[in-house]
Amino acid sequence: MPHPFVTQQDIETFQRDGVVLIRGLFADHVDDLRAGVATNMAEPGPYASENEKQGETGRFFDDYCNWQRIPEFEKVIRTSPAAEVAADLMQSKTVQVFHDHVLVKEPGTSMSTPWHTDGPYYFVEGSQTVSFWSPLDPVKDATLRMVAGSHKWEKPVLPTRWVSEESFFPNEEDYMPIPDPDAEGMTVLEWDMAPGDAVAFNYNVLHGARGNTSPTRRRAFSLRLVGDDARYVERPGRTSPPFPEHGMSPGQKLREDWFPVIYGA
Repeated sequence: MPHPFVTQQDIETFQRDGVVLIRGLFADHVDDLRAGVATNMAEPGPYASENEKQGETGRFFDDYCNWQRIPEFEKVIRTSPAAEVAADLMQSKTVQVFHDHVLVKEPGTSMSTPWHTDGPYYFVEGSQTVSFWSPLDPVKDATLRMVAGSHKWEKPVLPTRWVSEESFFPNEEDYMPIPDPDAEGMTVLEWDMAPGDAVAFNYNVLHGARGNTSPTRRRAFSLRLVGDDARYVERPGRTSPPFPEHGMSPGQKLREDWFPVIYGA
């Protein structure tokens, strides 16, 4: 039986569209996540970015791979229902942590999160992947926007650098250009969300977000998990996150001392 947070219809929707909304997934953990974000912003990690772009206003902070040094993040990862829900959605017997990601848009931040898919930036491939994006403040206009079914496109979407808009890797011919989902009439899904709600989406779903023009902050915590078929793959350059000197070979499962199994061990 699925976890009480999900239904069989949720699982079928996730498999078909690559995305589904899970109300209240982290509702009991919002205070911990807010405390973790405060620590993260006061003590940024080596991968933190301010995403400063000429002509844009406000502050757009993001950082990742901090769960092992921020106790509140680790507590939520290990005690929340996220791992069990991920197993149901991915239809996987096991669930491994890939990484955490914090994204904060202060009031009056004009910069959007550009349309992108996460998968091409990562050194992992597989059909059993899921990200949970959870706001820690009520969101409406600055919510996550998803293109239904885009995880099944024939070619991956070109990964680019958010500020400079340059290609992330040199082999642009292996990717499709970034589309404009609104102009091209694609099915874009978005929801008004309360703190602790979560959008669950496959790594290869095209997504983005508007700037935050509201008078309140938009803090979001994202958790990336992988399932049974996830394997290490080499990319033609430094990945994001880079995880240097990991020692893995192509086709290998992610090493469990760095990427622990949190369900089905």
